[in-house]
Amino acid sequence: MDQQPPSLTTPLERLPGVGTARARRLRAVGLVTVRDALVHFPRAYKDFSGAHAFADLVEGEHAAVSGTVADVRQRTTAHGRSMLTVLVEGQGGSVRGVWFNMPFMAKKFAVGMTVVFAGEPKRAGAAWEMSHPEVRFCAAGEDPVRGEYLAVYKLAEGARQSDVRLAVQAALAHAGDTLEEAFPEEWLARKNLMPIRDAMREIHVPASLEAKDAATRRLVYQELFMLQLALRLHRAQQQDRKAAPVMVVDARLDGRIRARMPFELTPDQDAVIAEIAADLAKPEPMNRLLQGDVGSGKTVVALYAMLAAVGCGHQAALMAPTELLARQHLATLEQLLVKGRVNLELLVGGQTQAQRRKSLERIAAGESQIVIGTQALVSGAVPFKSLGIVVIDEQQRFGVIQRATLQEGQAEPHVLVMTATPIPRTVAHALYGDLDYSVIEHGPAGRQPVRTYRVVPDHEESWWEHVREKVREGRQGYVVVPAIEDSKRGLATIASAFEELANGPLEAFRLSLVHGRLKTAEKQAIMDDFRDGKLDVLVCTSVIEVGIDVPNATVMTILDAESFGLSQLHQLRGRVARGAVAGICGAVTPSGTEPQPRVDAFVASTDGFVLANKDMELRGPGELLGTRQSGTMSLFIADLVKNVELVAESRRDACDLFERDPTLADPAHARLRKVILDRWGDTLGLGRVG
Repeated sequence: MDQQPPSLTTPLERLPGVGTARARRLRAVGLVTVRDALVHFPRAYKDFSGAHAFADLVEGEHAAVSGTVADVRQRTTAHGRSMLTVLVEGQGGSVRGVWFNMPFMAKKFAVGMTVVFAGEPKRAGAAWEMSHPEVRFCAAGEDPVRGEYLAVYKLAEGARQSDVRLAVQAALAHAGDTLEEAFPEEWLARKNLMPIRDAMREIHVPASLEAKDAATRRLVYQELFMLQLALRLHRAQQQDRKAAPVMVVDARLDGRIRARMPFELTPDQDAVIAEIAADLAKPEPMNRLLQGDVGSGKTVVALYAMLAAVGCGHQAALMAPTELLARQHLATLEQLLVKGRVNLELLVGGQTQAQRRKSLERIAAGESQIVIGTQALVSGAVPFKSLGIVVIDEQQRFGVIQRATLQEGQAEPHVLVMTATPIPRTVAHALYGDLDYSVIEHGPAGRQPVRTYRVVPDHEESWWEHVREKVREGRQGYVVVPAIEDSKRGLATIASAFEELANGPLEAFRLSLVHGRLKTAEKQAIMDDFRDGKLDVLVCTSVIEVGIDVPNATVMTILDAESFGLSQLHQLRGRVARGAVAGICGAVTPSGTEPQPRVDAFVASTDGFVLANKDMELRGPGELLGTRQSGTMSLFIADLVKNVELVAESRRDACDLFERDPTLADPAHARLRKVILDRWGDTLGLGRVG
């Protein structure tokens, strides 16, 4: 008998039937407490209703059939394995269940009992067999045909479905009836939401498909709603905590900034700049996400925002995810500001101590007006005299928690975060609900789309001839490989690819290689030579994925293209879309007949927003947006692609509630407040809510 008082923190090993050995296997899945088990939601369901007719069985397709046990036999095979067979006869046919090395199962069966077998049937001569079927034992007089579906859970090595199911059901028995409702009754009725205790039971042990769907909707809505509300509270705390410098961009300053631009801004850029200028004029810190496809002109918008800060007497910081990209940004800004009097500063890990010390002195004195560097820029160790704005490039590589640490001196800077990984608007709202949202949908005029091809083995030689032709015309190219060293997957490596190309299809040209393990100075020297035209082809890893800008490089070959993510392929292709000459890109695959969904989608479209939606379908938002990294958001049950309508609905409802009760002080919202603090309080620093 369970002596433990009901608690979500009770260790699973203390629950009846779990035990130490099973608890050890469950830890591999991340299940330690009752709470862990309850929020380990099923990834799928198998029909366990017993309603399938024998005449409708299809080999290899899951089915659940019911009948009476007609025969139970146990023997040892020629290979020394124990083998149990149980024959079940029902209306219109029979099926034989087969188990190997599970002799204890024999004691569970008796001739004449009613059971349901669920599994994948296969033909064994004229008879049907199921190997290791799931079994539901029916009580005397019980109708075996009923609405019952078996939950299927995500596992880890060593754990079994039966381990997780037993733990979940023990957790439900232990604390399922103690779960407290977060939403007021009026809210449940208005939104047609299943109560939490019912939802938790039906999600794990559904009585019907309708009950399972209702439970799923309730739990997905709650998770998304709580996340949205937590992000709104987080943002409110940020804005209340400190005042940001007020920076008014008047007509005179606007004219001075635009005079520095090398070309006329596009309507999309103008619209985003207007949104940013309005934010900068407020005493609350701006928190804005700027999204735009590869080559859409985000850097120019960021430059406008930084020059606005400088023009108002403050400093600006531009943070990049890698030192290579930081140096690229410095080169780009130097080119754009060649006739200006703005002092630029680079602050990266590859500098000597003496260089860094002098940089810090200039920053502290306010002499350095725009500082470009990596994440260390906002660590608090950089003594800005008056930091007005921080621009974070490739936002998805940093995450909400790192954004939450941006704080300096007596005022909090305005923050503009940018990403070239297109994100559907509803998904962006879900992941970045603490940010306002701007998008550049149309790039500068004259940019031509990159012609993209899938290169199959039969066409490789003609592809390399095409590459040679372009390089002989004076163009430069990239050859991207997926691996630095040999891998078990047999992918092309940088050393082997370089050797094959230098002694084969590209032997007539000047080649070099670059990858992430080279020292910074060596990497930079190679990139400088490539940019200066001293090299024809760069053999590289995806280190060139983001931000590298060499307009004369218009030819790209991606080896083993199927090993890259779709958004990563699109980012790579963006490196040959930097000039007025149309680029070409070849995605090399080892087979010409097997379908390659990512590569085929990549070849079919150059629209980053179309590809982002496809990538989310193929990989899920976690990988695409970097939200599986340590310290960032994770979701237990919500799927930002499949649940797109609930994403929008939960955001509207959270915004509405926040407007009415911004601190959740209403007693009716006390439980909501507690759930949010339990789930997101530490992550987002919500200790002062309410």
